[in-house]
Amino acid sequence: MGKKDEPGETVCRNKKASYLYTIEERIEAGLELAGSEVKSLRQRNADLSDAYAAIRDDEVFLFKAHIAEYKNAGYRGHEPKRARKLLLNRQEIRRLRGKLVERGFTLVPLAIYFKNGWAKVLLGLAKGKRKFDRRKAIQEKDMRRAMRKE
Repeated sequence: MGKKDEPGETVCRNKKASYLYTIEERIEAGLELAGSEVKSLRQRNADLSDAYAAIRDDEVFLFKAHIAEYKNAGYRGHEPKRARKLLLNRQEIRRLRGKLVERGFTLVPLAIYFKNGWAKVLLGLAKGKRKFDRRKAIQEKDMRRAMRKE
């Protein structure tokens, strides 16, 4: 996943996702945020390293995504690691539910960015890599780097 995959102003990326998972499909979803969360995102105060998405009661939520508190929010701030609702069509949610249940996929957030002024999250429909797959990916990356040097 490169910067060209994420349109607009990128806030943060989940760098561990491509190492731990094989990304099969990418899905763009809107984020339902509080005002202080938007201001904090504009200052690039977010982290997706432990985050994941799941479907609960026909809605998709983003869990454990850390958006730091906005220091000028006053008494009406927000909780940094609260569950945030993702905005997807009913058909998309239904299709994702089928893939998550039947085939053993996981929804992993890959990036948060702004597109036309709206906060978006790029979700990856992913399968976990095994240890030998990770080693193989590292070897291939090293080989490509060596070829570029020559």
